[in-house]
Amino acid sequence: MKKRLVLAAFLITITGLGAQPSQAARDSINRLTAADHEQMKSQLGIAIPNRPGPSGNPQGENAANRDESKVNKYILPDPLKMNNGDRVVTEKDWWEKRRPEIVEYFDREIYGRLPAGIPAVKWEVVSARDTLIGAHPIREKILRGVVDNATYPEITVEIELLVATPAGAKNAVPVVMEFGFIRSPWGNNAVTPIGLGSSTEPTWKEQLISRGWGYAVIVPSSIQADNGAGLRQGIIGLVNKGQPRKPDDWGSLRAWAWGASRAIDYFETDANVDAKRIAIEGLSRYGKATVVAMAYEPRFSLAFIGSSGAGGTKILRRVFGEQVENLASTGEYHWFCGNFIKYASTLTPDDLPVDAHELVALCAPRPVFISSGSPQVEGQWVDAKGMFLSGVHAGPVYRLLGKNDLGVTDFPILGTPLVGGEIAFRQHAGGHSTGPNWSTWIAWACRYWGDCKYN
Repeated sequence: MKKRLVLAAFLITITGLGAQPSQAARDSINRLTAADHEQMKSQLGIAIPNRPGPSGNPQGENAANRDESKVNKYILPDPLKMNNGDRVVTEKDWWEKRRPEIVEYFDREIYGRLPAGIPAVKWEVVSARDTLIGAHPIREKILRGVVDNATYPEITVEIELLVATPAGAKNAVPVVMEFGFIRSPWGNNAVTPIGLGSSTEPTWKEQLISRGWGYAVIVPSSIQADNGAGLRQGIIGLVNKGQPRKPDDWGSLRAWAWGASRAIDYFETDANVDAKRIAIEGLSRYGKATVVAMAYEPRFSLAFIGSSGAGGTKILRRVFGEQVENLASTGEYHWFCGNFIKYASTLTPDDLPVDAHELVALCAPRPVFISSGSPQVEGQWVDAKGMFLSGVHAGPVYRLLGKNDLGVTDFPILGTPLVGGEIAFRQHAGGHSTGPNWSTWIAWACRYWGDCKYN
């Protein structure tokens, strides 16, 4: 019991819920993470070291490829070719045959399965107030989603959620929910660094409220820690009663997406929120969580996927920027199921049964917007073209379901908005942020939600 309490304290410091972590805390987290990574490899029967991933430092000795002329040749799995070799030619075949095959591959080999019997979540309002965002009056609520831990009381999970809607709205309004951070009354002193507006635009929250929409922020670290040491805590640890994962058990990305689904459960009870018009947004690792949430949760109406890179919307087989070897290392393997480690050791990315374009295809026919920053400011680690290509290769599924694809196959000039279809893409001129794309995303979203104020 004492060891678990010490671990919980370390996890709190490292996930932004408390003071800056000490070196001793970081060292302990790293040791626990390395041990968990090794025990998973032991379960998989892998005795050889993982292949090292490339460096994110362009001047590093093993720098990641940033030269388009050096990109490898690869063959992508066909999202419309079933395991028995038959082509998908009808919508019924997609929904009843091919889509379940793709979901099974992602469950088993990449993101992990949701376990049976995940405990229920009870939402409680912690605080409510009338306040302003910019010059706009809002109703703001902070909630706590308490997960029933009766089966294992040693682990407590309380999901943190902020919801704000325009104070003048008489009817339920659409809401955009971000994976991020909030200033919480129960000890989270972090502020939201994700999705800030550009210097010439109002913040994303002001833009949404002025449109007559609401916003929400859900805190991923309140669902599951962002490190391997935390896999025996959080919702994953609670379900496993503090024991290690099995190779196809869910990782943090799937757990964060599960938490986002529980927020929708709450929205369906809130008279101020139109639960039929909920969008999900996130940047970087939370961009990865965004596309995973959209793929697995049909109640999300729209997605805004920011610089998600490898493990998100980047083609994994494409040797440019971050690679599978980075994702399967001790720094990032906890985002995925244990089986994913195989593809950086005994197998290669070419052996993956699915790739990122099929994750985007699982979102069909609902609209998705893929966002990235410029190579000069954001850098090329996230591989903007690789993310664009996942949208291109998801197009056949959208077309099968009667929707429009990106409309082009050539990578666009910086700043070009490709917003004519249900798959959209724009590479803005800024850095690692969704900020400069918010106004473009909102204008695109109006096609589906209406250009409205309190409609």
